[in-house]
Formats: sequence, structure tokens, C-alpha cells
Amino acid sequence: MTEHLERPLTCPVAGRVEPPPAPGYVTYARMDRLHELAAPRTESAQELSFILLSHVKELLFRMVYVDVDQARARLRADDVDQACRALERTVRSQRILVTTWEGINAISADEFLAFRDILGDASGVQSFMYRTLEFALGNKNPAMVETASAQADRYPDLRAELSAPSLYDETLRYLARRGHPVPESLCTRDFREQYAPDPAVEDVWLTIYRAPRSHPDEYRVAELLTEVAFQFSQWRATHLLVVERKLGRKPGTGGTDGVDWLRAVSEHRFFPELWSMRTRL
Repeated sequence: MTEHLERPLTCPVAGRVEPPPAPGYVTYARMDRLHELAAPRTESAQELSFILLSHVKELLFRMVYVDVDQARARLRADDVDQACRALERTVRSQRILVTTWEGINAISADEFLAFRDILGDASGVQSFMYRTLEFALGNKNPAMVETASAQADRYPDLRAELSAPSLYDETLRYLARRGHPVPESLCTRDFREQYAPDPAVEDVWLTIYRAPRSHPDEYRVAELLTEVAFQFSQWRATHLLVVERKLGRKPGTGGTDGVDWLRAVSEHRFFPELWSMRTRL
């Protein structure tokens, strides 16, 4: 079983990375290269805005992933304080990510349709960084894994996440080490498989929430995980509304059913027992 190891924060695309040039605002962060990447194919200013906002979202996916990965590593080391600090940073970045839809929402339906055709079958669902983030959080359903497998050789982080324990897996292992009755089978399972909710885990979270002062570290982790899941669901829900405003019930560019597909995806919740136990609390 492959353990997920902390890796240097390098480019998540395979290949040699040249050292950056001498420091300077433009040269240090290669701002000139960054702006060169925004190359619209029409004269529409809205297309340029769409590309720029797509770049921002992609970079934020990576920013969120970096902190999710750090939180996971710190939980593995039983360093709750630093794990929670990483989760707090995750939530801050997620909130920025949600606001990027405001920029997309400012493009009217007719303005978007003026350049939509040139997208072809391009879609945000094809983002390897977004998929890497979903895997790290624990959403590894078979369809997603099959789609991502074709990209795995080019994107090392994506390949690693296919078999790595997710953030939630490491959380459950942490709870088990703290003496909570998490089933052993969940701590040693095949992490390539989609996680299935377990009543025993719901009981563990219920015990923690009924006596938070007796389990302050576990409760703190639980609340931050819930906020991470909440922000991710808010991202999805906003995505649904923006697409419906732009396209109505047209099919999605990536071959999905558009709004109906997004509505179904919006029903998914990360860390499921943290949600289900609230009915019993």
C-alpha cells in the first residue's frame, strides 16, 4: 500500500524545472510568462477575462491542495496544531476560490456564447489539479479514477493521489491512535477505492460532539474538516448557478449533461459521517 509522502513544492507537471532567474518582481515569479499564457482566440474582451479567471482558479486549486497535503502530513505525525493551521489556510483559500465565480458571473449569457464554440470539448472537469484535490480530500469514485488514469503519467501528483490515503483516511487513522473505536479495516483499506460511510465512524464523531471539552483536539479537527467540506459544496453550488445562468439546460462543453450533472455532483459531501451524525446529535 503506497503511503503519501510530503513532497517539495515543485511544479505538479512531469519534466525538468529550470531554476528561476535572479530575484525581481517580474523575473522572480515569471510574471511575464504568466501573462503570455493568456492568449484569447477571439477579439472578445470577455474571452480574455474568462481565460484569466480560469488561470486564477487553477492556481487556487493548487494552493488549496498544498495545504490539504500539509494538513494530512501533520495529522499523520499527530501534530494537531499544525494540521489545524493548514486547514485554516485551506478554508481561507477556498473562500477566495468561491468568489472567482463572481468574475465569471459578470459575463452575460450572450457575451459567453460569442466565444463558447471555440472551447470545443474543453471543460473545467478536465483539470488535473482539480481532480488531484478531489482525490486528496477523498472523492475517488470509479468514473473519476478511470478518467484521471489517462493523465497520470504526465501529472505526478495526480498519480500519487490515486493510491494515497486521503485527508479523511488520515483523520480516521489519527482518531484510532487516540483510542477511538475506528474499525481497523478502515485504517488499512485499499485507498484507491471510494470511501463508504461506516456507522461506527458516525458513532465516534457523535461521541466527540457530545463531549467536545473531553476531546478538544478531535473536535477542532472535526469543525475545520466540516468547514472545508462546506466551502467545497458552496463552490459546487455556485458553479451550478453560474452555468445555469449562462447556458440554461444546454449540454456541458466536456460532454456532461450540464446543469443536471452539476446538480447531481452538488449532492456529494466530503467526510460523510461528520454530516450524518448531526441528525442524531
